[in-house]
Amino acid sequence: MKLIPATLCLCFIILYTMEDTAQAAPPNIIYILADDMGYGDIRALNPKCKIVTPHLDQLAQSGMIFTDAHSSSSVCTPTRYGILTGRYNWRSRLKSGVLWGLSRRLIEENRLTVPTLLKQHGYFTACVGKWHLGMDWTLKEGGVATEKSFNKKTNLGWEVDYSQPIQNGPNSVGFDYFFGISASLDMPPYVYIENNRSQGIPTVTKAFHRDGPAHKDFEAIDVLPRTTKKTVDIIKQRAAASKSGTPFFVYFPLNAPHTPILPTPQWQGKSGINAYCDFVMQVDDTVGQVMHALKTQGISENTLIIFTADNGCSPAANFKEMADKDHQPSYQFRGHKADIYEGGHRVPFIASWPARIKAGTHSDQLTCLTDLLATVADITEAKLPDEAGEDSVSMLPALEGKATRPLREAAVHHSIRGAFSIRKDQWKLELCPGSGGWSSPRPGKDDLSQFASIQLYNLKNDLGEQKNVQHLHPEVVKELTELLQSYAERGRSTPGKPQKNNGAVDIFAAGKSAQKMKPQIKKKKKIKS
Repeated sequence: MKLIPATLCLCFIILYTMEDTAQAAPPNIIYILADDMGYGDIRALNPKCKIVTPHLDQLAQSGMIFTDAHSSSSVCTPTRYGILTGRYNWRSRLKSGVLWGLSRRLIEENRLTVPTLLKQHGYFTACVGKWHLGMDWTLKEGGVATEKSFNKKTNLGWEVDYSQPIQNGPNSVGFDYFFGISASLDMPPYVYIENNRSQGIPTVTKAFHRDGPAHKDFEAIDVLPRTTKKTVDIIKQRAAASKSGTPFFVYFPLNAPHTPILPTPQWQGKSGINAYCDFVMQVDDTVGQVMHALKTQGISENTLIIFTADNGCSPAANFKEMADKDHQPSYQFRGHKADIYEGGHRVPFIASWPARIKAGTHSDQLTCLTDLLATVADITEAKLPDEAGEDSVSMLPALEGKATRPLREAAVHHSIRGAFSIRKDQWKLELCPGSGGWSSPRPGKDDLSQFASIQLYNLKNDLGEQKNVQHLHPEVVKELTELLQSYAERGRSTPGKPQKNNGAVDIFAAGKSAQKMKPQIKKKKKIKS
């Protein structure tokens, strides 16, 4: 028997210790949230995709694709609330629709958020991009702005004192640093915000779809390049500290490819399809710049990058133009942004973390974007209190390839009009007639009185939601309805002490309302003689 020299044993011990330490070190986390981007817009997810997406494809090759990931809502503000709080949006005061650029703060005071939790565990936290979760703007006459301070019909917004600090913005919910815009890029005010200050005073009116106060130098086309550069700069600035034990979290909610669809000249015409597809290519390049910065700084190995979207593709992208070129942004799914159908909320989801995620892998786990809070709690070995992350389930077992059973009991979906749906295993129950959103059959546009008020689909053999089988499986309808009702009543969908919702929750209200709505009748234009 040969003896191993003591010096060699020491080397082995050092190597193993270094390896264990590297694996145990908390990762940097970058969460990139595209705005109104379909599952079918990435080649790694959709083999028939006509858009060239090399960087997102590379990200997928280096990590894991989730094929059954969902936003908690089919529109932006509610989804963003769920991402940062781990709580379904309909438990907040916002029961349908979205906020505006001058809306008040949505995230409740003292509610635990992803950045707050990470700060408690030594992270530097930053948000760069589109906020759209409300903040309190001071009015010239005193008080703060409300939804009524901006109305798309009367073009208000000038009564805000833009020289005053903004209260209850991103810095109030756990972010050390914020740079970006208050809401969607088609919603005033058109100014950049850094931390709690407007960067300049609006002196002109501009319209990026909606008229409103704007800084004279603010141009919508510059927002994506500028926020991308800011994110890359943060990576460079924080790289050394992250290597020394102070990791960072960057929440990077993009303004693209949402309206206004304005790719920069470099990308205009690149797709050969239309402007939306050009904008998707620019989003792909943005991801590439982030990946390059991490690699250049030598911190890509222990950085978790997540790329996803807040909901499906919007009709503003021009579906006909894309269909003419054989591109389907919703992939095989029915519907699009705003809908209760899969195209409204099944979103692209790619996670790369070389130190912990096996490259080139897939997961068919049912997941929701509310799951970020429980996941980072799991990564940092933190325990969530009962009053936090009520609808959040850790994805870490799936990310590490260790999940041997479904991580989620079910997932709840929500449309722009507040219609509910619940998904468990292959079954999806929708408590509304029609789409619940913008596609046909559309509430308020089409006559829904003859449509079934409840829809049940078996996604295992009907991924396109074409055959309503609710009359064939009353037992499934009963089970899922009762499960959804229990989630609403208990104030949570995860184990723990029951919690209170912010206001009453009626899972049937939107569906009943839609069925009673009278369809719009188009007025015939008078022919001038």
